[in-house]
This record gives sequence, structure tokens and C-alpha cells, in this order.
Amino acid sequence: MKTSKRFHFICGLSPQTEPFHLVHYLCLASCLAVNQPDELNVHVRNEPYGPLWDRIKGRVTLRHIDEESTKGFTLAYYAEHAEGRLIAKHANNYAHEADFIRLAVLAREGGVYVDIDTLFVEPYPGSLYTESCVLCEEGASLSGEGVLSPVLCNAVIFAQPGSSFIEQWAREAKVVFDGTWSKHSCQLATKLWNQLPGQLRIAPRQWFYHFGYDRNGIRSLFEHAAPVPEQLMSIHLWASLWWSKERTELTRFHAGLLDENYVCRSPSTYAVLARQFL
Repeated sequence: MKTSKRFHFICGLSPQTEPFHLVHYLCLASCLAVNQPDELNVHVRNEPYGPLWDRIKGRVTLRHIDEESTKGFTLAYYAEHAEGRLIAKHANNYAHEADFIRLAVLAREGGVYVDIDTLFVEPYPGSLYTESCVLCEEGASLSGEGVLSPVLCNAVIFAQPGSSFIEQWAREAKVVFDGTWSKHSCQLATKLWNQLPGQLRIAPRQWFYHFGYDRNGIRSLFEHAAPVPEQLMSIHLWASLWWSKERTELTRFHAGLLDENYVCRSPSTYAVLARQFL
């Protein structure tokens, strides 16, 4: 069975107080140009606005979020521990709500979910659209025993409608969500990977997550001209780590600096790859 080239993105979960950003425009424009999807769905609660949204809106399908898709996402959990309070303070809880929405949409419709802080570089191979479910490792993390263990990332997901892996993930996410960063998402996916052999294909990390979420990865994207491997198909930008100018632990680069002038003139990896889609 082949999954149609139906792409899903999520944005506008919170009230829109600033115009649609160039990063998000370039994500959608590069997806249209590189992967030529049968459908490009943008799932929103609050519709974006601004010149860049006006430029791209006619080329996408706007879908208003079914609130049934957010079941399991409970704001009260953030107040119960320090990690949750920090997430709420930085207003990053939108990412958790999106975690639930993507699983609900994929279980129902199938297709390809991709985070909207992505840049598409080369077409995804046709074989991925035939798999029941595809994820990719984002790297490794230390377990409680001090052992490095692989962790799956949910920023790119291929799935058939009714994928057993996605349905199990969605069911268990509602149970384990506690307001911590990834217990219900990446950690749970990794746990299910071990429990449900044969129901998931793991793509090579170089395809989606070659540039990591550490200081070197972020700076290689936005401050330097780094080598790009031939296998690279899309770049996840880890935007929550650098978007605000107050987040300086990895880089002093921030969303306010990423404008058309930067994309046109910077020799950085991201700018060079993105400028063709302006």
C-alpha cells in the first residue's frame, strides 16, 4: 500500500501576534518545490497573517484543528514539577499540543507529518511512502544507568492510515503525558520501537537530522558554511532552542536576524540552501 504524498504541518496553535515568519514560509515553499506533494495541509487554530502568508496561502490547504485531536494534552501538569514550569514559562507547551495533533491526524489520514521549522533539500524517496510507519533517530541520550541509548524524533513521520505503531503511540501518549519534555513523544516512540518489532522502519539519521541540536549543529546551520552530505533530504532547525534572542546558550543567532537579507547574503549553510525558495 502506498501512502499518498499528503504532507501535514501544524502552526497557529496560539494567537498570532506577529506576521508569518520567513522560516515557516521557506519550509512550505521548499516542500512544494522539492517533494511536489499531492496535498500540503496546514493545520491551524489561529490562521497566520502577513505578506509571506498571503504569498503561500493559495498553494496550501488550510485545515482547522479538530479539538478532539488534542485529547490527552493537560495544561495542569506543568505546574507539578520544575521542568514543566520551565516549559510553560518559555511558552513551549504548544509543542506538546502539536505532539498529540500529529498522531491523531496520521492515525486517521496517514501521510507525512513534518515540523514547520524544516527546510527541504532533496525529494524523499518513494519507498518511504509505502511503509507502515517511518521515524528516524535524532541521536543518543544517557539512560538512567549512564548508557548511551538511541532516541527517535517525531519531527518527520511517515505513516499509513491506521498504522498500528501510530495508534499505539497515540493511546499510550495520553496515559504517560506528565508535562515533561519528551516522555510522551520521543521517549515513548523509542520504547515502542523495542516493543513492536517489524512495525516501524528507521531511516538513516543523515536524511533528516544530520545537523544536531547541540551548539555545533545550530552554529553550523546559521553561522558557518558546513559541508552538506549527499544523503541529506531535509533539515530540522530545532527552532525552540534559538528562536528567542534571550536563548543564548547555543548561539546568539535568533529569529529576528533571519530575514530575506540574511537568506540572500549570508554564506551560512541554511541561507545558501534556502535562498532558491525565496
